Amino acid sequence: MSSGIRGRRIDPAPVRGWMDPMLATLVEAMPPDGSWIFERKLDGIRTLAFRDAGSVRLYSRNKLTLHETFPSVVTAIERLPERSFVLDGEVVAIAGRQPAGFGELQRRTARTTLRYYVFDVLKIDGADVRDRPLTERKRLLKSVPLAGTLRRTETLRGDAAALLDSACAERWEGLIAKREDAPYRAGRSKDWLKLKCVLEQELVVAGFTDPKGSRTGFGALLLGYYDDDGLRFAGEVGTGFDRGTLEEIAKKLAPLETAESPFADLPRAGKGRHFARPKLVAQIRFSEWTHDGKLRHPVFLGLRTDKRPRDVVRERPAR
Repeated sequence: MSSGIRGRRIDPAPVRGWMDPMLATLVEAMPPDGSWIFERKLDGIRTLAFRDAGSVRLYSRNKLTLHETFPSVVTAIERLPERSFVLDGEVVAIAGRQPAGFGELQRRTARTTLRYYVFDVLKIDGADVRDRPLTERKRLLKSVPLAGTLRRTETLRGDAAALLDSACAERWEGLIAKREDAPYRAGRSKDWLKLKCVLEQELVVAGFTDPKGSRTGFGALLLGYYDDDGLRFAGEVGTGFDRGTLEEIAKKLAPLETAESPFADLPRAGKGRHFARPKLVAQIRFSEWTHDGKLRHPVFLGLRTDKRPRDVVRERPAR
């Protein structure tokens, strides 16, 4: 099992024609106003695809290069009729015929089927179309013949609560709601909303506990998130690992171990607990947040190299 999506981190400056992605805001319920469409919330790697002068470049939302990570996606884009564009979407692993979760993408082998689900176009044939409404960008996207490895996300319409109930019954992660008349704007926006069936988010790895019994590597990871006061302790995760993952993550943690606590609210390590410089980010699924800001029933899904530790905050529904 692979514990992280591999890619090469580069300086922001050399990324030719870079466009910052638009990000959705977590909510518990839809606002009463506006005309909305809905898409399945996919659990993969957000990927921007740049094609110009015959070359294809893939980047994560924080400019991690993904060309070598997802060669089948690059090949599929290269086979499209010649035209330039910037596409926005999600690379996911497929289980059976359906998109699988992030853990499946982590465990992928050479035989794993990958798909790039495209949900927006930012630039096409030299024209920057980010200021145009979503409905128009969707029409432009239909002119790109996506098939096989490349797919368009399905657009859903109807009552948000009923659609979310159906999505959760199908064991989807949730839905993304998008205002039909909204332009594409970089950064977090309330024109794109996240409605979740399960709780899952990135958290910073800032320590570990000693293994017990026959376990190797470590016992659990110490997790945290940033707020105005610094790195907050969110609890420990000790499930979701196999032997290979335990050993691989232990190797990554060894050079990061430090006697100084990186947490604002956890000053001492204690017996069997070790601190590490907050350089790793983990994807965690859990049942709920407790009243004191800790995770209940957390499960490790994988490491993420496409997210910066300092950008990790506790996701809270917008009000």
